[in-house]
Amino acid sequence: MHPMLERLRGGLIVSCQAYPGEPMLDPRTMTQVAQAAVAGGAVGIRAKGLDDLRTMRTVLDVPIIGLVKVGDEGVYITPTLADALAVARTGAEIVALDGTRRPRPDGRTLADTVAGIRAAAPDVLVMADCGSVADAEAAQEAGCDVLGTTLAGYSGERPKTQGPDWDLIDAVVAIADRPVFVEGRVHRPEQAAEAMRRGAWAVVVGTAITHPTTLTRWFDDAVRGHHG
Repeated sequence: MHPMLERLRGGLIVSCQAYPGEPMLDPRTMTQVAQAAVAGGAVGIRAKGLDDLRTMRTVLDVPIIGLVKVGDEGVYITPTLADALAVARTGAEIVALDGTRRPRPDGRTLADTVAGIRAAAPDVLVMADCGSVADAEAAQEAGCDVLGTTLAGYSGERPKTQGPDWDLIDAVVAIADRPVFVEGRVHRPEQAAEAMRRGAWAVVVGTAITHPTTLTRWFDDAVRGHHG
């Protein structure tokens, strides 16, 4: 197994991402959030945006899963080979990209994209963000190093579950011959523990740790509901 993946085995990866229009959308801010996550025990960081990734790389000594988002629908997570290579150049050890079977903006297949990354950045690993078992099977066939459940409920193939899509997680773990990173609506520590029990190599948590607007909304809804 690749040494970088061994470093992540059995650990928590924290996704540190802010979105357009949000106060925390700033490379320095997100880097500080990432540093705080590492201080709490995160073995890796997942982050988006070339500026964020470059800034984080200068101060973090844990593996970084990097991506860019182009748009917000269809294939938008590191959608092209050019995007993947730009992420690789930031020093991120793993490039996360859309691992679905949907058409990609540059016309390449996922396998073409992985081959292009291998040729230009042979030291970089590839994480496929999948939305179904068929995606995971295709991503594995394409040569991706990591299978993620990131897009469960977001690619149109499966309904969006309240929490983690346990049925999908079980099915992906069953067919995988490489690490599976459970990601997507892991909102409580016991869910993260359950993911590990079900065979995850690592668990990725974002919103429940690093998105204060959503966290505040959860509590606000509870308070307002109580006073209904």
